[in-house]
Amino acid sequence: MGYWYLALAIVSEVIGTLALKQSNGFTNTASSSVCIIAYIASFYFLALVLKTVSVGIAYAIWAGVGIVLIAAISAILFEETPDLPAVLGMGLILTGVIVINVFSKTVSH
Repeated sequence: MGYWYLALAIVSEVIGTLALKQSNGFTNTASSSVCIIAYIASFYFLALVLKTVSVGIAYAIWAGVGIVLIAAISAILFEETPDLPAVLGMGLILTGVIVINVFSKTVSH
């Protein structure tokens, strides 16, 4: 169940970050509200994840996948296309997330 919560935490964090961009420095009330609610949801689900998944592993996946998703969605929504070094860096992040999921035997205590 922990990884389902992690997926919800990631989606909530992505929504919150995209809303943060749209909030225009917290001057847009609707986007600011979505941002705050989404971040609260993200941390709530992340807290549930930490009951069963190691904090280091959970955070690495949460942050890594969130970075890549936000960059991809921002390229579409905001025309913020990453350059080659950024794409390569995100590829390394995704590779790290895959290595963690496939090879790590780290467990929560």
